[in-house]
Amino acid sequence: MIVEFRCEREHARLWMSRGTLSVNNQDVPVQIAWTGTAAPRPAGLETLFELERMLLRKGKPCGADKLKVVREEFQCKAGKADVVVDFTSASRDPACSAQLYLRPLFNGAAGENAALTAILAGDLPVIEIINELDGAVLDRGHPSKEIAVGLSGALDTVMARTLTLLTAILSGSPRILPQLGHRSHGIAPRNPAVYVTRGLALSIAKQIFRLCCYSPHWHVGWRYSENVAVWKTGDLSGPSWHVLADPGHRFFADPFPITWQGRTFVFFEDLDHRVGKGIISAIEFDAAGPVGKVIPVLEEAWHLSYPFLIEHDDELWMIPESTGHRDVAVYKCIRYPDKWERHCTLLSGLELADATITRHNGMNYLFGAWRDGTGGYSDALAIFYADHLFGPWMPHASNPVLLDRTTARPAGSFVTMEGKLWRPVQDSADGYGCALGLAEIVELTPKTFKQIVRHYIRPGPLWPGRRLHTLNRCGNLEVIDGARIQPKIQAFANVI
Repeated sequence: MIVEFRCEREHARLWMSRGTLSVNNQDVPVQIAWTGTAAPRPAGLETLFELERMLLRKGKPCGADKLKVVREEFQCKAGKADVVVDFTSASRDPACSAQLYLRPLFNGAAGENAALTAILAGDLPVIEIINELDGAVLDRGHPSKEIAVGLSGALDTVMARTLTLLTAILSGSPRILPQLGHRSHGIAPRNPAVYVTRGLALSIAKQIFRLCCYSPHWHVGWRYSENVAVWKTGDLSGPSWHVLADPGHRFFADPFPITWQGRTFVFFEDLDHRVGKGIISAIEFDAAGPVGKVIPVLEEAWHLSYPFLIEHDDELWMIPESTGHRDVAVYKCIRYPDKWERHCTLLSGLELADATITRHNGMNYLFGAWRDGTGGYSDALAIFYADHLFGPWMPHASNPVLLDRTTARPAGSFVTMEGKLWRPVQDSADGYGCALGLAEIVELTPKTFKQIVRHYIRPGPLWPGRRLHTLNRCGNLEVIDGARIQPKIQAFANVI
């Protein structure tokens, strides 16, 4: 198979020069058919991109950078392409004989200008890939922008996730057209110069803020509730939430409670701001709340977070997030709660965040936020299945099954209510981990997947702060997390 990208020569970008696409773990050659400019870009756009590269990215390249040398080996070899992907807004060439002619759309319109218009209006666009031969929508998704830096970074993120969808289509796997979550309310598109200037000002403000405060500073909330639960009410009402005290220079996040051997502990990510690396810690709870001190229970040379817990064969197991090590590993509890040993690796060679397992209709399913080296960390959902906890784990037929920043990333353990399977999801429409969704899974097999988000939960008067991205429960103990401003002077005073 030979894939041809149709792109405008005048606006050749770095992402276009990749040469191959990895499809089913094989490199598929990509050739470029350079075309004329169908629609001019805003004046001075490339200058603004270069300004962002120097000031925001400190010289680091990104896919939106101008391809300065349009090399001959990327030129079109007429009539040799099996698949054409047209990134322009020009009409399809009726003489094209390709078996498949794909067109990416951004908020329903074709071409880079459509993506830029959405970004300048304050949001990333919904991406759709259509088959121009019959008009069918083959896949769609809504990328997250948590790592996008400036206007050029946002464009790079959009194009990276466009390639994610294209690769999935070319793999021949069945595509599941999702019901996407809500969209942010856009504003009138800004002038690119105003947008970039505002981005630079915000970057400076953030640097000053980081000099004075730890950010983000996550904290764990907890309460006991017998008859009221978030899963029942769909909100944070009921008994008041208490905050688990932290030292100030460390934050606590991703709480997972469990009762084992007659004692209840809450396990969580424990990150020292001064080091920037997380470990897993725990604290005991009794009927009145936390007991004693926070104790470290698991540390590796790489960052750990999201300590998912599961009971299996009368043993307790933990699957912490370890994307920095590019694997999903399971640890066995040797001494509860503070001694764990790495038992085996479930998946390797991939970035899969917040791995969460459930058993459904006799099969184990592992959900995680998947990243293929590009794009955001919170918008792509991959599912794996296995007969046994320790595998072998096989990929879902439609991975990634979902590309949606509001409903993809796991936010805690699965819940079964009245015979229905539910999962909490992270809503990152307004930034990483800003809210929660409660999603009912209405279809799940090794080949199918469908979920419907029934409730969205945001911070507010009942849980002040800017973020909310984990929900778990054990008996009457319910735990969440959130973020707040933590001045470094105050944190230092707390340490003293």
